[in-house]
Amino acid sequence: MASFYIPLSGLNADSTALNTIANDLSNMNTTAFKSQTTNFSDMFYQQIGSNGAGNQIQQGEGVQVASNSTNFTQGGYNTDGTTTSDVALDGSGFFVVSDGSSNLLTRDGSFTQDSSGNLVTAGGLKVMGYPAVDGVVNTNASITAISIPVTGAEQKAEATTSFTMTANLDSATGDSLPGTVTLYDSLGTAHTATITYTQTGTNTWSYSAALPAADFTSGTSTAVTGTLTFDSNGNLSQVAQTTPTAVAATTVGTASGDISSIPLSYTGLSDGASDLSISWNLLGSSGTPTISQEATASKESASSPNGHAAGVCTGFSIDSDGTVSATYSSGVSEAVGQLAVASVTNQQGLSLQGNGDYTTTLASGSATVGTAGSGGLGTIKDSALEESNVNISAAFSDLIIAQRGFEANSKAITTFDTITQETINMIH
Repeated sequence: MASFYIPLSGLNADSTALNTIANDLSNMNTTAFKSQTTNFSDMFYQQIGSNGAGNQIQQGEGVQVASNSTNFTQGGYNTDGTTTSDVALDGSGFFVVSDGSSNLLTRDGSFTQDSSGNLVTAGGLKVMGYPAVDGVVNTNASITAISIPVTGAEQKAEATTSFTMTANLDSATGDSLPGTVTLYDSLGTAHTATITYTQTGTNTWSYSAALPAADFTSGTSTAVTGTLTFDSNGNLSQVAQTTPTAVAATTVGTASGDISSIPLSYTGLSDGASDLSISWNLLGSSGTPTISQEATASKESASSPNGHAAGVCTGFSIDSDGTVSATYSSGVSEAVGQLAVASVTNQQGLSLQGNGDYTTTLASGSATVGTAGSGGLGTIKDSALEESNVNISAAFSDLIIAQRGFEANSKAITTFDTITQETINMIH
């Protein structure tokens, strides 16, 4: 009866192939869906004799499904840019999500926020990432569910403790340059500090940092004053302070005994806030002074104070590096975490769970977790979603081949059925 069972195995294999193609076509619009291909292999062989040369005469026993391989090539992108919480991976890797008991992997970055503030997938799984404390992400910590303040959550005011001002002072004109920076006290009240630079001699400028008199209960403001000295190349070399405390000229730098900031202190604020104690940073992130002297027009180009007024959460966004930031009505954007991105040694060994999720197996190996753009992992496209990688033309071609295979195996069964009937008729 092998003539029945052999084509029957073909029918079963072709049926699996047809199901696979149908599943691909039904998911052609599913976010980040990966198409599959059914692969066949022949089954064991039976020796039915040998020829005169001693070579075996073997008869095959049919076909079987060897594998359903997943095509992990990248799909296109839907970049309508309307949802800032949508993200897509450009390159290898998976987002890490959790069902509460174990971590899963997904390419679907259509994230949203649940009622508790957790960043979740469309299927309700929590999105995992590196935590942030006071706006600073710690990528050395264990990954955890990313939680975002819900819309309307209050953000307390934060007093300014430091700022950096970038400016150029014109060495040729002997003029005066006023610069301003907004400072916040402990109650969130904004104060506009005016920093005035006045040339007093060759390569020498005085500075005065003052708040408006109306900001104080006494109606008077004590400015912080001193002197800036530049070398022959226009680099800030020394700083001295005159008021409120006299400090002799000190070299600007990072070596022992050098000065890297000017302390500013203001007491008796009229709104009852705590006294302001602020460091005016003189060095940038590279360790070089941010104030220079050149024979070009004096200009204040930037200032970057910390601190902010009180506000409420108005939403969140995900940046291109995976940093998740809560935004507030005060204009502040604060990082609350960074998306984790994972990779596995053997993607074909992943177990498909539906909803675009995968779990690791012994065949796939454990997931290695990092951040986007590191360790060979892909980068993140924000405000975008990865599309399905189903190729409709190829799927239709495969559909015809599978259909013809099914028909051929069906014909083999009906042919053997006819032969069997003729044999039975001969006996009768």
